[in-house]
Amino acid sequence: MPLHPEAQLIIDRSGAEEQPAQPVELDAQAMREQFRTTWTMPEDLPAVAAVADTTVPGPAGDIPVRIYTPEGEGPFPALVWLHGGGWTIGCLDENEYSCRAVCAQAQAVVVSVDYRLAPEHRYPAAADDCHAVLTWLHDNAAAVGADPRRLAIGGESAGGNLAAVTSLRARDHGGPPIALQVLVSPVVGHPDDGRASYRDYADGYFLSKGSMDWFFDQYPRDAADLDDPHLLPLRATDLSGLPPALVLEAEYDVLRDEGEDYAHALLQAGVPTRLVRFDGLIHGFFGLLATELTDAARAHTLVADALRRTSGDPA
Repeated sequence: MPLHPEAQLIIDRSGAEEQPAQPVELDAQAMREQFRTTWTMPEDLPAVAAVADTTVPGPAGDIPVRIYTPEGEGPFPALVWLHGGGWTIGCLDENEYSCRAVCAQAQAVVVSVDYRLAPEHRYPAAADDCHAVLTWLHDNAAAVGADPRRLAIGGESAGGNLAAVTSLRARDHGGPPIALQVLVSPVVGHPDDGRASYRDYADGYFLSKGSMDWFFDQYPRDAADLDDPHLLPLRATDLSGLPPALVLEAEYDVLRDEGEDYAHALLQAGVPTRLVRFDGLIHGFFGLLATELTDAARAHTLVADALRRTSGDPA
């Protein structure tokens, strides 16, 4: 279908470039500074019982996290949430609205993770941090009112990559058990893999192929990392035994086809998987652009419903 009018307005406003613009001309720190000056916190945030900034132990020091607690009596299902930004930019703030929305609708504890960023910290630093927070939450669930048997992991874009990678790591390295993986526009392949969405939406749809190429220059240590399924999950030869998945994609997104391919590969491996494409939308619809795209509310509800349905037996 045509671009949603709300998505078209965003593209027109940004000059058919993503935020931040033209990353090939900037270093990572300059990109982060530009992003901070062009994004503002929404005023009308969904209400939750409590929001707390704290840290949890990580492999290279304390990892900042933001914990959202819902109204009501626990123990609640819990979601470890991982922001996007090409492993290079982004922080907890731009997912404030979506984390609160999911927390309130699902009555779930949401733990948003400020993992280490590239290029200062290349692969596998971000993945190590995400797995460490998941493990901490499992081991300390009672302290935050969460049920360790109903533990989910999710993220958008590079965060979706890290959620898929953490699910693989948990399977391959003995846990912790995961009841659900939520993959929103996940990076699971490479820009040069030849998928049609990278050709059709390479420029002018908020996230460009050029930006993705640049992000892939920042995160991997070398070309050999690109063969590692713990960096690119579509490289995995075995996807069996992974947690059930909810995969959400935007129609006008370079990442669309690889996420949909991953959803089909999960299904073929026997993993219960639901794939939903949001027609007319662009990259960033779940978190970054949540207050500007009406359909973001439907995406939040899908995630909240999936969290509420998580059972006490993630296997």
